Amino acid sequence: MTDKSKTFDVTRRQALTGAALTIAAANAALPSGAFAAGPGPEVAKARLGFIALTDASPLIIAKERGLFAKYGMPDVEVLKQASWAGTRDNLVLGSAGGGIDGAHILSPMPYLLTTGQATGGKPLPMNILARLSINGQGISVGNDLKAVKVGLNSAGAKAKFAQLKAAGNIGKVAMTFRGGTHDLWVRYWLAAGGINPETDVATIVIPPPQMVANMKAGTQDAFCVGEPWNGQLVNQKVGYTACVTSEIWMNHPEKALGMRADWVAKYPRAAQAITMAVMEAAMWCDKFANRPAMCSIVSGRQYINVPISDILPRLLGTIDYGDGRVVKNSPHIMKFWADNASFPFKSHDLWFLTEDVRWGLLPAATNKMALVNKVNRADVWRASAKALGVTAPASDSRGPERFFDGKVFDPANPSAYLASQPIKKLV
Repeated sequence: MTDKSKTFDVTRRQALTGAALTIAAANAALPSGAFAAGPGPEVAKARLGFIALTDASPLIIAKERGLFAKYGMPDVEVLKQASWAGTRDNLVLGSAGGGIDGAHILSPMPYLLTTGQATGGKPLPMNILARLSINGQGISVGNDLKAVKVGLNSAGAKAKFAQLKAAGNIGKVAMTFRGGTHDLWVRYWLAAGGINPETDVATIVIPPPQMVANMKAGTQDAFCVGEPWNGQLVNQKVGYTACVTSEIWMNHPEKALGMRADWVAKYPRAAQAITMAVMEAAMWCDKFANRPAMCSIVSGRQYINVPISDILPRLLGTIDYGDGRVVKNSPHIMKFWADNASFPFKSHDLWFLTEDVRWGLLPAATNKMALVNKVNRADVWRASAKALGVTAPASDSRGPERFFDGKVFDPANPSAYLASQPIKKLV
């Protein structure tokens, strides 16, 4: 590792040793089950999917630390998915069809599944039980954009993309799923700089683990994805981080714990048990002292399969943007529990739906709040918090949210926010 990263010069063997000791101590202290005083979960098994991203850590750690077993579900499987489209397809199948019951998932996806927008018109009702993370994503660009100093203000790329378009080689901007978080972050960033993502560039879908390889191959000019892939791009000197997404919206919601609604309805106590396990894992992941051990686990071959040096620095607040900027003790870190990171605020889901209306994925006439109340099960999170003895937020709304370009989303008036956006595509 380079001198500026000596703080993170930890070998996988050292980290794994620390992780094993930590997990052994934790498991030794586990009670026999969360529902020992009453009925336990209706089932002991569930199949949960995840994508190779750092924000899948609460699911992975809940499995590795024995937390699903602690809460009465020893047979939970945590299964790697190849892409978000693969996650969608396996949710449609369900475990009875060889698929999955729930997943680490892009927060808008349960809505796109529930409405049928992401499933060819056939609705798959879903529930959101918890948020898995806030912050921790990035918008990265290729080295050829260093000359125009593309950063948080995407206006620097406007002329470059115009030149590409004029030459018949329209710029390609990759994200991970149409209407998902990365699609919405990169669209917001582009539009704030006067770049219309519908006409000035081509937005393409690439699975997260393939982003760096595609940048190397020259098939894209920019991408938006979660960690560790932005960090890996910098480490491999293929490009640089224009901005991290929390510079666009500080403490923004990201991934969620999504479950098929029919599974939650059939097994409500099991749904709470899974939620409690993931919440406890999120608390553990959020402690900086645990993050080297966490990374030693989640960076392993069966999970994210990257060197620890690709994943740990940004989790500890050191961001090497790759263009000469190196920020230590950055506030722009991924959070799993702090600042109510785990709570599924309904106001946040309302923003996602408003943006999906903005870009034509949902009809403008969509009853967004009714849809949020159908999908978002903040009540399950609150019941889990009560059982765990932790404090829940007073409201399901976090109130008005402010963005880097001065725009404000007031969940009490999403129409005003939508009207304030000059670039949009409504249907």
